[in-house]
Amino acid sequence: YNHVVPGHSPKDQAMAGARGSAYAAVAGLLGALAACSAKLALGADYLRGVCEAWVGSAAGPCDWLLIILRVGCGGLVLACNAVMWTFFAKALKHSSSSATATVTSTASNFISSAVLGYLLFGETHALLWWTGISITFLGLLLLHTAPTPSDEQRHPKEKKT
Repeated sequence: YNHVVPGHSPKDQAMAGARGSAYAAVAGLLGALAACSAKLALGADYLRGVCEAWVGSAAGPCDWLLIILRVGCGGLVLACNAVMWTFFAKALKHSSSSATATVTSTASNFISSAVLGYLLFGETHALLWWTGISITFLGLLLLHTAPTPSDEQRHPKEKKT
């Protein structure tokens, strides 16, 4: 689906496309934040280690704090997903095509997940993963640099005889 608004200048359409890409990138980041929050909410060992490092004891305050942190992270999952869908809907509205919004959001989510995974959990990725994300970025580059067809190109006028 290509979204070309008749009566709007190419500059206005380009600005709307840039806004759509920004919304899609934020949606991808929010999706990655939701995934990290879910991992924290369900992975009690990580939060327990953080609590014990701060408090200095293995029992007592960490038991209660762990419950509060897990519930808080569960709430963040819901909040991040709700806001993510709002931004993705705006991305679809402002993007030149649904494919552009989807691929931009996915690429943003992959990169955000990699950075957050490294910062929060010490995760690393293999060369194959980086190869895949590079190919995704090449596709994204093609989507964003390809000219959108004009209204006349998409709906050629019938010849009058």
